[in-house]
Amino acid sequence: MRILVLAMVLLLGACSSNDKYVQWETEAPKTFPKLTAIGYAPLATQPSDQQSHRVLMAMQASKIEAYRELAEQVYGQQLSASSQVGDWLLKSDDVKASVSGLIRGARVVKSYPAGDHYVTELELDFGLVWDLYQQENRSQRVKSVTYF
Repeated sequence: MRILVLAMVLLLGACSSNDKYVQWETEAPKTFPKLTAIGYAPLATQPSDQQSHRVLMAMQASKIEAYRELAEQVYGQQLSASSQVGDWLLKSDDVKASVSGLIRGARVVKSYPAGDHYVTELELDFGLVWDLYQQENRSQRVKSVTYF
């Protein structure tokens, strides 16, 4: 009887070989969100004596700030905080925030002066992000498996 069981296990084990062909199929999400971000930069505090240079610097600063806001929405923001208490009084309170990420596919919707500031509005369409991602890393699922 033991020999029969051992023979059955060996036969079944031989049927489940690692020789197979897997056909993959890319699977896209059903919906893609659109994120928006607005960056502001003051004109007066830009480090230049010429108004035209201050405008150009504020344009760039507002665009960078808008990208930072998009990165916060996509990747989140890392916070670190510390407080010191002595004699039952708050001696110091320190909070630091940082964001890190790579934003691809964002487009400038508007860029304009608004009073003493320059404003840049960005939009990030995740449909476009998906297309860009597919060019580099194809997310796939198993379409069919053929065993030999």
